[in-house]
Amino acid sequence: MTSTLHLRSEPGHRSQHMIICGDDGLSHRLARELDAVCGEAVTVVLPSRRDGHGGEIAALHRDPRSPVELLVSARPDEQTLRQAGVERAAALALTYGDDQVNTTAALLARSINPRVRLVIRMFNRERGRHLELLLDRAAAAQSPYDDGFVDASTTILSDADTAVPELVAAVAVGHGPTLQVEGKVFRGVVRPAGAPPHATDLATLAVLSGTHMDDPLGEDSAETPGANGTQLLPDTATAYHRQFTHGRLMLEEVTQHRTTEPPSRRRRDYRGWLRDRFGHLPWRVFVSREVTAVFGVLGVAVVLLATVTALVEDGPLWKSVYLPLLDIFTMGDPATEESTARQVLQLIAGFVGLAVLPLVVAAAMNATLAFRAASANHVPDTALHDHIVLVGLGKIGTRALAQLCTTDHTVVVIERNPQARGIPLARELNVPLLLEDAAAPGVLDLARISTSRSLLVLTHDDGENLDIVMAARESNPRVRAVMRLYDDDFAATVSRTLRAGYPDALTRSRSVSALAAPSFAAAMMGRHVLGVMPVERGSLLFTVVDVAGHPELEGRSIHAAFKEHEWRVLAVGPTTSRHSASSTDTLGGFRTDQPAFNWRPPHGRVLNHDDRVVLVTTRRGLDILMTGVQPHPEGRRPRPAS
Repeated sequence: MTSTLHLRSEPGHRSQHMIICGDDGLSHRLARELDAVCGEAVTVVLPSRRDGHGGEIAALHRDPRSPVELLVSARPDEQTLRQAGVERAAALALTYGDDQVNTTAALLARSINPRVRLVIRMFNRERGRHLELLLDRAAAAQSPYDDGFVDASTTILSDADTAVPELVAAVAVGHGPTLQVEGKVFRGVVRPAGAPPHATDLATLAVLSGTHMDDPLGEDSAETPGANGTQLLPDTATAYHRQFTHGRLMLEEVTQHRTTEPPSRRRRDYRGWLRDRFGHLPWRVFVSREVTAVFGVLGVAVVLLATVTALVEDGPLWKSVYLPLLDIFTMGDPATEESTARQVLQLIAGFVGLAVLPLVVAAAMNATLAFRAASANHVPDTALHDHIVLVGLGKIGTRALAQLCTTDHTVVVIERNPQARGIPLARELNVPLLLEDAAAPGVLDLARISTSRSLLVLTHDDGENLDIVMAARESNPRVRAVMRLYDDDFAATVSRTLRAGYPDALTRSRSVSALAAPSFAAAMMGRHVLGVMPVERGSLLFTVVDVAGHPELEGRSIHAAFKEHEWRVLAVGPTTSRHSASSTDTLGGFRTDQPAFNWRPPHGRVLNHDDRVVLVTTRRGLDILMTGVQPHPEGRRPRPAS
């Protein structure tokens, strides 16, 4: 069942518009990104206006300044895609949470329009790789003589893969967001005011305001430069003069990058394997006070009976102990042929067994149950300090854990759902794990929050995330807190309040969909985005651009090609075919075929038509560079006439 809500023009008769299929947070933010930032005409296909984030998407449709159109359909079948105008669309984003639904819709869309750019959200990496190759082959086969078919790219993205590096960078003190190209690793680092330049610094990305100098990846930034505030991509003179009074965000080349295999794959000696496998188990429950008391009573009874047996019966000492044990456990033969003293002792031992054995069985069962419950928790050592506490092992938390475990940081995980996606990974990596509710009293103390360095909270509930951070602040006022919050207004309010209450601590709020949306939007517009670096609440994009056809770049020197607060050339290399067999680098799901780049080109180097450059841009700058059109002053285009 498909219905159109107040369409001002038939989508099927519009050309070069963008289509988004989905109704979650990523779909909402992607629509806002394409509309408000990139100025694109957008049609959103969603199953319901009431479920998911349908209400927020419908609000975009009702906004008189927004060109977002709305189409309600239960599933993205062929009829729905045609009604949305996929035949003439420039790009289609499939953001459903079900890989199978996205795969089916992508195959339908490619058969209807071989030229449409496809951006597909896919959690299964291997399936995504095969699907990308299949759809690119289909586009080439259906347009074998069309030079424009190369624009019909297929990009497989995962919001988790796109956002997790930034979450990990935010929580790991001293580790800025990273960028990987040609096997080289680059990262954003903060140089304090007056710090001398480093030999590994490549370019100044931002001059930081005094308010946010210690937290460039925090909140409340705007991309428009202020008189005394944070400035993205400043000119050389500004960067030089303000380095003595302001901090700077620099792009640094990491000369040595250590990649660490998961502990399960490392070579370990036998003793180390046993220690890692069984050393954390709560064996002490078997020597608890209750168990010790019961077995102590049993031991005393055995000693007394053995002593009396040794006095009244001839024989070795071991027999004096052995016979009472058999009698207590009712395993011995009746002493009908024995002496009277032996018969009396057997009866006494039987009564002792009747009295003590139920207590022994109960204590053993209680200890076993306690061991089973406690072994689910891998409580960290009491001496642990300077570690990272991770709350939540869903899709995002699992990826964050995997990436954190490749660093030098010790991680303690809290997850209340024993069936959560990341529980097997945590056990495989031998990470301290607490299967508890992090908001419950005492749980954060078990995770040694008072001595931890950072706290990363990734549950799905904004209110619960805030509760956990506030509880952690009471135990450790200086802990670095990063929490996942969806609502921007709520996040800004929380950040300001926590900063005012705890001025010596760093607090950051992050939204997975907000971190992923710029990459999805850039892929829909056919841009080769290598990575996105958040700077406070703004962001910088690292892109690959062919110089040919860009008057702002072609024929200009690197110095002249720079545009203040918009873009900067970082590296220069020769162009190569998109489908060549050159080396491949990926970040956040993007596939880019890269030739060799010179990351320290002279400023007088003139860019020509056969050059390819790596740029760092603001979102506004990338829009200007790629379209040649200045965005609307309010960031929106007028709604197209019917």
